[in-house]
Amino acid sequence: MQAAIFSQNIEEWKVKPLSEKETGRVMGVFKDYILPVVIALAIVIVLRMFVLGMYYVPSGSMIPTLQINDKVVVTKLSYKMHEPERGDVVVFKYPPNEEQGLPEKDYVKRLIGLPGEKLEIKNNTVYINDMPVEEPYVNSNTNMPDYGPITIPEGEYFMMGDNRNDSSDSRVWGFVPEEYLIGKAQLIYWPLAHVGRLD
Repeated sequence: MQAAIFSQNIEEWKVKPLSEKETGRVMGVFKDYILPVVIALAIVIVLRMFVLGMYYVPSGSMIPTLQINDKVVVTKLSYKMHEPERGDVVVFKYPPNEEQGLPEKDYVKRLIGLPGEKLEIKNNTVYINDMPVEEPYVNSNTNMPDYGPITIPEGEYFMMGDNRNDSSDSRVWGFVPEEYLIGKAQLIYWPLAHVGRLD
């Protein structure tokens, strides 16, 4: 008697195959709900890794263009499609950390000098190839010490913060190699009061 009850319990525990109708219902739920979510997550991951990045600004070195704690959208493919240009706001790997094998640290600065150019700062003005650079984005109370002249090596860039009085930049730690460029900062997306494109 006990063996018969045990045998009956085993039969109840056996997995029964789904009927065609039930299988169709499960596949419908998968196609309509689960698959779109999985695809959307995959797209977001790919976009974040290779196309777009979201970064926040931890310091005041780019005031007035970027305020402390502003959050920016960076297009990582920008410099795969065209050359960096003077005036771009660029996110890049901090060269001293890269050169010393320290953890990666990302900086945001403005690109001022291009490869092969002569750069000099005198009388509070930046000169590229002996011509003054117009910089409407720089703080009005800027007071820059003279610097250079120097020639920017091929494949490297000279970066400076817009807040020239309080910016650790290429004047301090040197050039940024092309391979350290992460992308171009395109717009501020947070806080709402600062939302807008970057020029």
